[in-house]
Amino acid sequence: MAKLVGHVGTGFGFFLIGNWHLFNHIKLHALHPNGYNSLLWFPTPKIRHFELFLIMCVTLIFLLMELFGNHHILNSDGTIPSNHLHYIEHSSISLSLFIYAFFSMLIDKTTPSTQTQNGITNFLASIAFGLELLLFHFHSTDHMGVEGHYHWLLQIVIFVSLITTLLGIPFPNNFLNNFVRSYSIMFQGIWLMVIGVMLWTPKFIPKGCFINLEEGYQVVRCHGHEALERANSLVTIEFSWYIIGSTSLVISLYLVGSKIFTKNNNVEYHSLKNNIEDQEEDLVDDVEAQKRSEFINKKFVEMGKVFAT
Repeated sequence: MAKLVGHVGTGFGFFLIGNWHLFNHIKLHALHPNGYNSLLWFPTPKIRHFELFLIMCVTLIFLLMELFGNHHILNSDGTIPSNHLHYIEHSSISLSLFIYAFFSMLIDKTTPSTQTQNGITNFLASIAFGLELLLFHFHSTDHMGVEGHYHWLLQIVIFVSLITTLLGIPFPNNFLNNFVRSYSIMFQGIWLMVIGVMLWTPKFIPKGCFINLEEGYQVVRCHGHEALERANSLVTIEFSWYIIGSTSLVISLYLVGSKIFTKNNNVEYHSLKNNIEDQEEDLVDDVEAQKRSEFINKKFVEMGKVFAT
């Protein structure tokens, strides 16, 4: 149960951040297509660093749960039990994300250069994603079972997040790169939630497999090689379906968001344009009225000279 809640909670955090980034990137690009400029994180109106504060709070809570939950992280002699290594690995990922958010906030307060701030922030995020990829690649849990296959597919998504974050250093204003990175972060969240639900809910375990308690850790085992291959194939199909569904959702969000924000931007532009045109017309009318007044006055003067003569 703890594994289910941990994966779903962490995944939901990634899902929220990814969607928040997608929304803001689409909005900024629609409003400023020629002057698109964005950082890795987005300030909020009342609390500028709310996103970073949220990441720090969530990662700190998760880190403390992994280290000081309902288990003793160390043996009596100070060594780490082999069945508790995954707690250290998970807490290390949380710590790297906490470091990213903490220093990003400090950099925003102390660094006036937007270009430098963007480069260092993307560097910090790339370190976090790189460490996440490393720890999942050399994860202490079984790499040959169903859980290992879920983690292998997760590594593909993390790799996309890492590459697009690194590309954000030389290309900070590339909308497509930022869009793909945000999508990969969102999908990390989706896949983590899927892992939590599908691996630790007995009724979702593939046919021929079962949950087994090994050294205090629940793992999915299968009856024979054929059952394992079938389970891994089902996980791959599941991954592809989630890719198709989430991609359709993200592109729909882009199309709808672009239409809404572009429409609002055009309304403001046309209103401003109409105001300028109205001012120009009023100015022309004033000039013509002044010319007519000067012409009439001139005629009266000429007539006065005639009568005087």
